[in-house]
Amino acid sequence: MESGGGRRVVVIGGGIAGSLLAKTIQFNADLTLIDPKEYLELTWANLRNMVEPSFADRSLINHRDYLTNGRIVTSAAINITDKEVLTADGRHIVYDYLVIATGHTDPVPITKAERLHQYDAENQKIQSAQSILIVGGGPTGVELAGEIATDFPGKNVTLVHKGTRLLEFIGTKASDKTLGWLRSKKVEVKLEQAVDLNSTSDGSQVYRTSTGESIKADCHFLCVAKPLATTWLSETILKANLDKDGRLMVDEHLRVKGRSNIFAIGDITDIPELKQGYLAHKHALVVAKNLKLLMDGGKESKMAKYEPSSSAIAMVSLGRKDAVAQFPFTTVSGRIPGLLKSGDLFVGRTRKLMGLQP
Repeated sequence: MESGGGRRVVVIGGGIAGSLLAKTIQFNADLTLIDPKEYLELTWANLRNMVEPSFADRSLINHRDYLTNGRIVTSAAINITDKEVLTADGRHIVYDYLVIATGHTDPVPITKAERLHQYDAENQKIQSAQSILIVGGGPTGVELAGEIATDFPGKNVTLVHKGTRLLEFIGTKASDKTLGWLRSKKVEVKLEQAVDLNSTSDGSQVYRTSTGESIKADCHFLCVAKPLATTWLSETILKANLDKDGRLMVDEHLRVKGRSNIFAIGDITDIPELKQGYLAHKHALVVAKNLKLLMDGGKESKMAKYEPSSSAIAMVSLGRKDAVAQFPFTTVSGRIPGLLKSGDLFVGRTRKLMGLQP
């Protein structure tokens, strides 16, 4: 399906930021979205999907459902020149403006149907296990432990984390409240330990930790941070634009520094703020505004500026009804923050943002 407008805009990455940008400018440009999968995944709902696979039908959105006026190339970008993007399936896609929104590396299936099947398999793994080991005490490990403890209270859940506290990306009050909530749900939490996953397979039931402890579990889930999907850029014209952590350095307009027609949005930017979905949405809307201005011949001096989020707002779900929330001046846990996030996990709101039925 051909796009409206004459300027060629290529968006690499169909995650939280890239998809909203593509949706927003699809009638203002000759648009191409490049993504290795056919769908947008609302990643903050992944853990609910594992305990309730039917939930995934709403949190996995085929790109074509919201992108009615653009091309979709289901492939990975492997190189960039000054004028075109090269993809793994051999295409050369010319651009006037380029936006990189590749997020994190996460090898998931190409189709929504295959991803739904994967969630069914994860759910079966949880249902058939009596004891479950979760490795990693960041937001993913904590939320998975909360989901399992809420939906399957009879199962023995052990969470092992190498850090001195859970949720190290936010304050100690939030960590303490989370630890208390998990222990109240009979989750065994072991801090300052690592697990040697090679010491067993899912068949042999016993896992060894770095302190010599043995943990019996029928299965395990590895919940550690996924690497940024920017390694491929180190062989492109943007190799000098990556910082030491592999993030793209951007200016106040979210353009890659030193590039007038290449933007970057989402978790791959070097903006000093917590990497969260609602901020990725803000990035997308700022760049959409700037692209429309530039494509209409507007002055660069009129471009919108992105103001980094200085307030430490973070929310982590604890099962279906509770959550822990950190605001600039206070940290709260329980049902009140749970009402804000945990019931629907913002899926309805995000679907509405994408122009779809909640």
